[in-house]
Formats: sequence, C-alpha cells, structure tokens
Amino acid sequence: MKPLEGIRVVDLSRVLAGPYCSLLLADMGAEVIKVEEPGHGDDTRAWPPFQGGEATYFMSVNRGKKSLTLNLKAEVGKAILRRLIDGADVLLENFRPGTLERLGFGYAAGRAWNPRLVYCSISGFGETGPEASRPGYDLIVQGESGIMDLTGFPDGPPVKVGNSIADLAAGTMAAHGIVLALFARERTGAGQKVEIAMLEVMAALLTYQGQAFFATGVSPRRRGNQHPSIVPYEVFRAADGYLTVGVANNSLWARFCEVL
Repeated sequence: MKPLEGIRVVDLSRVLAGPYCSLLLADMGAEVIKVEEPGHGDDTRAWPPFQGGEATYFMSVNRGKKSLTLNLKAEVGKAILRRLIDGADVLLENFRPGTLERLGFGYAAGRAWNPRLVYCSISGFGETGPEASRPGYDLIVQGESGIMDLTGFPDGPPVKVGNSIADLAAGTMAAHGIVLALFARERTGAGQKVEIAMLEVMAALLTYQGQAFFATGVSPRRRGNQHPSIVPYEVFRAADGYLTVGVANNSLWARFCEVL
C-alpha cells in the first residue's frame, strides 16, 4: 500500500511547478484528477518533441493522473468543480493570485464547502505584496533569486540552470507542504492552506551561500565548476572527453593520490 492511497487531489495547475507536485503525489498513491481548459488543455500538450502524437514534456509530469476538461467560466463547469472539491482531500492550483477567488473558488469558499480540504497555491512571488500579480516564470525567478548570478564562469554572464529548477523545486516544496498539511489534519481534523512562492523557494536553496554572505558581507561569485571550499572539486578535460573529480575530504584525497 502506498502512503497516499485514498487521498484525492483535484489538480487545476498547468505547465510544470503544479503538475510536478501532483506527479509526486500520484507516485505516492494519491488519486489525481487533472482539470484542463477545453479546446487545448495544458499548454505543454503543444510543446515539442512528440512521441506517438503526444508531447513528451506533458507526458513527463502528467503520467498516472486522471483528466477532464471544464470551462470554469460556465455555470455547468463551476457546478462540476464544486462537486469535485466537496469530495477532495487536496486542491492544487498555480493561477495568478486572485484568479480562483474571482471565479468563486478561493480558499475561503473551499474551506466553507469542505473543512477538511488542503488547498495549495503555487505562485511566482507570493499571495500578497507588490509583486503578487506578476507571472512566475522560471527564468525570471532564477534571475531575481540570485541563482543565475552564481551560475556560469567568472568572466562570463549569469547563466540559467539547465533545467527549470525554480519550477521543479517549487513543485517539490508544494508536495512536501501538502503531505505535512494532511499529516496535521490527522491530528486536528481540519484542512489548511499551503502557499508556495517560487522566489522564496529559490532563496531557500541559497543555503550556505546566503549564510556566508550574512557572516562575511562578501557576495558569492560565479566559479564555473569549482567549489568555494573544496579542491579538487570540478570538471577537467581529458583526452577522450570531460570528467568530474570530487575529492571532498582528506581520506578521499589520500585515495585519489594513490590512484594517480
């Protein structure tokens, strides 16, 4: 038996952060019902490459889910979503803050209909504040969080992390928050709201680099493939390609020297 068997998730999210979150929940056994817009569905259904007529991007984060389309601007669509929420354990969404409230499906309404509901919202810059209405694109969040300024070589420009790390990290944190809220519900009997801001997640990932700045006042800099504290710990070019060498302590250094 998987840990989330018996948990039903209504997933209104699109593209990557939210779908990756619900993918993790599905992998843990939850029943995930993905709700898409009629006509074209999730944007990533149209993103190449394709395999057997299906977008591989979409498939990568939406396997193991059920799916239906609902027009949330039509009364019949709203009525169906209301019934889904009544029987759900989790509602997941990543619209811009305020969008679901305007449609009549904000947290206050969901809690009134289903007091045990765990309601998770993923946004770029949080639910409140002057930046709340901005769209949360991965590239923008990587830039504003400082991650891009730490990625690349000292004599080059800031570089985006190779995959959509802000989306994927936010989705992971959202799944973590949902599971914690479900655990708390076992104790209290009540659901709660989980808010995930992509910018806050990326700031949290700065960890030791952020702490070093607060301790020294020196901003961390781009180091290419080098480590700020450990040597040798980087990528080297060899005759037949590149190799990584990570010698992280004295014991490994001794063994490394023996090999050489």
